[in-house]
Amino acid sequence: MKVLIIGAGPAGLSCGYELAKAGIEVEVYEASPFVGGMARSFDLWGQRVDIGPHRFFSKEKHINEFFTTLVKDDYTLVNRMTRIYYRNRFFHYPIKLFNVLRNLPPTTIFMILWEYVRIRIFPYKDPKTFEEWVSNRFGRKLFEIFFKHYSEKLWGISTSKIDADWAAQRIKSLSLWEAVISAIFGNKGDKHKTLLDQFAYPDNGTGTIYERAADYILNHGGKVNLQTPVKGVIQDAGLGIRDQGSGTRDRGSGVTGIELKDGTIVKADYVVSTMPLTLLLKGLKDVPADVISAAEKLYFRNTLLVYLEVDSMDLFADNWIYVHSPEVKHGRITNFRNWSRELNRDKKTTILCMEFWAFDHDAIWTDNDENIAELAKKEIHLLKLVPQQTKILNAFVLRVPRCYPVYETGYQVNLKKVETYLDTVENLIPIGRYGAFKYNNQDHSILMGILAADKITQGLDTDLWKINTDVEYQEEARIKDVLIQ
Repeated sequence: MKVLIIGAGPAGLSCGYELAKAGIEVEVYEASPFVGGMARSFDLWGQRVDIGPHRFFSKEKHINEFFTTLVKDDYTLVNRMTRIYYRNRFFHYPIKLFNVLRNLPPTTIFMILWEYVRIRIFPYKDPKTFEEWVSNRFGRKLFEIFFKHYSEKLWGISTSKIDADWAAQRIKSLSLWEAVISAIFGNKGDKHKTLLDQFAYPDNGTGTIYERAADYILNHGGKVNLQTPVKGVIQDAGLGIRDQGSGTRDRGSGVTGIELKDGTIVKADYVVSTMPLTLLLKGLKDVPADVISAAEKLYFRNTLLVYLEVDSMDLFADNWIYVHSPEVKHGRITNFRNWSRELNRDKKTTILCMEFWAFDHDAIWTDNDENIAELAKKEIHLLKLVPQQTKILNAFVLRVPRCYPVYETGYQVNLKKVETYLDTVENLIPIGRYGAFKYNNQDHSILMGILAADKITQGLDTDLWKINTDVEYQEEARIKDVLIQ
C-alpha cells in the first residue's frame, strides 16, 4: 500500500509518522521549504522562535504518546502566564476575581452583574451567533469588554456575523458564575499543577515535534518532499462507490494519486489532504456546481506576524498577551523570553511576536514590510510594553495566508455540502485545520492525523469531520498524570 500526504503540518506529519510505524509506504508533499506548517520553529537573530504561541496540552492518550515518543525528555514544563490587556490594564486569564475588581470601576462591575442577571431572565432563544452565545453565558457588558474587540480583530467581521460554533468549541460550558466560583476558590484543595498552570514545551521550539516526525518517516523508507506544490488530486471515475441516499449504491469516483504543479503524476492507493479545503475542491474534476458554490462561500483569514528584537531581557512575565484594546490593530503578543531557556541561546535580548490579521484585500496585507514593522513598533510603545527609551534592534515580518477558517453565521450548511460530496470520493481523506476547515489546535490536528492513519491501516469507519466539534480541552488534568509518568 502507498499513501500520499499533501502538507507537512501537524496533521499531515502525525498521519505520516503513524503510517510509517505501521510499515506503509508514505510520501509527503509540502509546498513550502519547511515542515511543521503553522507550528514550525525557525532561527532568528541567533535565537529560536515559533510562528506565534503553540502550547501543547491534551489528556488524550494517543496524542500524548505521539508527543512523548518523539520529544522524549527534551522538553521544559513552562509556568503558564497569559493575561488580557484592555484599556491600559492587565487581567489575568483565566480570570481572578480580585484582579477584576481592582481593574474595573464599581460602575462597570455593577453593569456586568446587572447585565448578567438580565440575560439570565431574558436570554437569546437558540443563539445562532457568537455575540448571542457569549452574551447568554456572561452578560452583554462582559461580552463587550472581553470578547467583542478581540474577536472582531481576529475574524474581520462583526461578532453578530460569527457563528455560535466558535464560542461553543472554545468556551465550552463555562459561565460567569462558574468563573467567579473558580476565581474565589481556585485550586486550594489540590496543590498539583494542572495544564492551566503549566504546559510541556519542546526545548528547541514546538517545531521539534514535526522535524522529528519527518525524520522518522525518512528513516523508515518514506519521502518528505519540500518545495513541491500539488496541483490537484487524480480521480478514476470507476474506482469508487457512491451512496445515493436511498439504499442504493452507484459507481462514484476514487483517487489514484496526485498531479504536482510541474505536471508530474504520482500514483497511490490513498491521498490524505491537509491543503485548504477550498483549494482541494478546485483540484478535483466534475465537482457538482452546487458543491463548488458552497465551497466558494467558505473563506480563510490571513495572519501577519511581526517579530521585534528588543534590547532588554525583562519586559513582562507573560508567555503571551491577548490584546483586547480597540485602539491598536494587533491582537496578541508572544514573548519568547518566557518559554524555554534553550530558545534564547544565551542572547541578552528579547524577541516579541505581534499578530495582526487580515484578508487578501486589506491594505495591511499588501503593505510593505517596513510600514508594517513601523506600525508594530508604534503599537508596542502605545501599550507601554516596551519603554520608549528601550531600543528595538530588528524587525521581521512573516505572512501566513489562509490560516484561520472563518466561522461566519451559516457556514455549517455550506461546509456540510462539501463534506457530503468529499465522502463520496473514495480513498481521499481531508484532515487538519486547512483540510477539514476546522479551527484546530495542534493537538486536534495530531489526533486527526493519528485517526486518519488508523482509518487506512485498520479499515475503521471513523468520521474525522467530527474531530474538534466535541473534543474537550480538559485542561483540568494534572500535569503529572498527563506527561510525567
